[in-house]
Amino acid sequence: MPRDPADRLLTIPNALSVLRLLGVPLFLYLLLGPRADGWAVVVLVAAGLSDWLDGKIARWLDQTSRLGTLLDPAADRLYILATLIAFVVRDIVPWWLVALLAGREILVGACLPVLRARGYGPFDVNYLGKAATFNLLYAFPMLLLAQGTSTAARIALPIACAFMAWGAALYLWSGALYVYQFTLAVRRRPGVAPA
Repeated sequence: MPRDPADRLLTIPNALSVLRLLGVPLFLYLLLGPRADGWAVVVLVAAGLSDWLDGKIARWLDQTSRLGTLLDPAADRLYILATLIAFVVRDIVPWWLVALLAGREILVGACLPVLRARGYGPFDVNYLGKAATFNLLYAFPMLLLAQGTSTAARIALPIACAFMAWGAALYLWSGALYVYQFTLAVRRRPGVAPA
């Protein structure tokens, strides 16, 4: 019996996602250990490029897989969470902002077991969520570049703050949409798949 292509494990996009996940501890070490912000930015930019590249390669080489649909958003969320925690430790972003974004993740994550129990899969990724992730992942290196007193830092700061504000707002808005979808799903009779 031929194997379903969606069950493939060893694909180029999956390898890129695993490499991106392995970069998280290195990124945290650079931020919190020696505070090598320049190298941390390099790791973050490489993670962002690999995120873009794995999606392109998956579509181009027809290497989309179930594992890839789990690894890719997991890597994005892990980078966002790790960066926000490091930024709170270093006093780059306020703790309440991280609490809001983490609360959104916890709330959306709590919906998933209920959906599965009712016969639904996980939420489909929406473009609002993708835009939020893009803005946050763009804001993070800019926030690191904004540390200091140089002219470049002064230029980077308002740009970084704007991307952070838009990213946070879109992240919360996409979370509200997921909760709305969840509410619609649980109002249906159990076991009845959505149309």
